Amino acid sequence: MTETHAYPVPSDLRRRLIQIAYRMLGSVADAEDVVQDAWLRWLAADREMVREPAAFLRTIVTRLCLNELKSARRQRETYIGPWLPEPIFDPDVQDAIEDITLPVMIALERLSPLERAAFLLHDVFGMSFDEVSDVIGRKAATCRKLASRARAHIQEARPRYTATREHGLKLATAFFTASRSGEICVLRALLAEDIVAYADGGGKVPASIAPAVGIDDVVKLFGALARYFARSPSRLLRYGMIDGLPGFITIEAGNILQTTALQIGKEKIVAIYVTRNPQKLKHLSEVSLH
Repeated sequence: MTETHAYPVPSDLRRRLIQIAYRMLGSVADAEDVVQDAWLRWLAADREMVREPAAFLRTIVTRLCLNELKSARRQRETYIGPWLPEPIFDPDVQDAIEDITLPVMIALERLSPLERAAFLLHDVFGMSFDEVSDVIGRKAATCRKLASRARAHIQEARPRYTATREHGLKLATAFFTASRSGEICVLRALLAEDIVAYADGGGKVPASIAPAVGIDDVVKLFGALARYFARSPSRLLRYGMIDGLPGFITIEAGNILQTTALQIGKEKIVAIYVTRNPQKLKHLSEVSLH
């Protein structure tokens, strides 16, 4: 991947383009590659034929993402274990699109590429359906239907309860302490009865192939892990927000970098998302070590 400083995209526009590409692809590295490719195409374009450079770049980025999703969908059919998007870690919660949390990103993955594009461009990035039509090459009425279908699926994934950052990080701290120390009673008190725990190792590092479902299975899982942590303690690096959810970054046995994000519902943890696949965490190494 070419260094990002090799092309002078205005920082605010570049950030916006990467937001679109990341939420389309679920990959930071792929998003940066797509934005770079779009910029190179802009440099080679006939400037007299392009009235609005920003609109031109949005169109190219979206179309490149749609192409990328065709191959990505095939790859994920053979993915080992649960697939989670590459985590975006924000210790200060400065992301301008806080509504697109990790559960919503997972829901986006279940949409068709066109549904995903129509929803993101219209509902998230505020483009009119006429503009969306120009970008994805479908009639405005079709784009409206695509976004509507996507919206119905996304609505189911949106958390019905949103914890404050302070309360969320307080629960993350309590969860880290209880899960690593083996305080099972304390751990159980933090969890919802219907909790689900996911671990994405991608077949690269040890991780559960199937999600743990229900409080008994999750407590059993972390009870077993606590004995492992006693022999090989976790090294806590940072607390912060991970794709809009409270969580933390650790280094685990074998020098494995890991993120843990917690979805909160009615004062309890309703889902745990652990990302261990090293290919998805390369962009975090510099952030996590400071």
